[in-house]
Amino acid sequence: MGQNVGVRRLLIGLVAALTSLVVAAVGVDFGTAIYAEYRWARSLRTANDLGFDPWVGVLGFPFVTQALDHEYGEVEVRAGGVDHPVVGKASLETTLHDVDLAKSSWLIGPEATLPIGKIESRIIVDSTHLGRYMGIKDLLVEAPTRETNDSTGGTTESGISDSRGLVFTGTPTASGFEEKVSISVDLTMVGEDQTTVLLTPTGVLTGPGTADEEVPDDELAAVLAAFSASIPGLKLPFGIAPTSGGARGSDIIVEGIAEGVTVTLDGFDQT
Repeated sequence: MGQNVGVRRLLIGLVAALTSLVVAAVGVDFGTAIYAEYRWARSLRTANDLGFDPWVGVLGFPFVTQALDHEYGEVEVRAGGVDHPVVGKASLETTLHDVDLAKSSWLIGPEATLPIGKIESRIIVDSTHLGRYMGIKDLLVEAPTRETNDSTGGTTESGISDSRGLVFTGTPTASGFEEKVSISVDLTMVGEDQTTVLLTPTGVLTGPGTADEEVPDDELAAVLAAFSASIPGLKLPFGIAPTSGGARGSDIIVEGIAEGVTVTLDGFDQT
């Protein structure tokens, strides 16, 4: 009997020791990842003259294995409230897949040059700053009321809606019309480098989920004109060419996806 008790105690001790080792290893991995993300954020700030550290997340576990293999599987970078010469403020996002560290330290420095297997870059303008630019102070942007391009409700993997039929709701006071209305708006990217967003109103929307306000025929042209805008300078992080645009939440967003590119950290903020 005493022998069985001794064996159980030994097993309990071994399990406790192994558990402690696992917890310690996870803690070390987590702490190392946090430090690497901090260094990457500081380097991005320095290279792009930002006034703050962007958020950086190295995804996947364990982190140490990725660092030893000289490749990060996926890295997310987000910077909100970046100064923009046209709309005042914009947010920048990028997702980097298969980041090659063969010629760089796992602690990314400001001068780093990184081969990337696939990159997704995004620039986002929220309703508040877009409304100020357009002269519609209470502007709200929503995805199209009818999405058809896939089974998830018409959005891309990044949550971007279709570019046609966005719902813009607000009071177009500049037109002389003082009621809140909902307008269907198409978003297109134009210009030589496709970095100008053109907003083209196509009609008044009424019914559930809208302001449900009719516009008299003699005021319709002026109201639609108030919801028309051209927004230049919406350049994506690392100079990636735009491939899609639409709404996400209450923002307009432009995204570009490319494969097999090499980036330098100072190319994150193109504004």
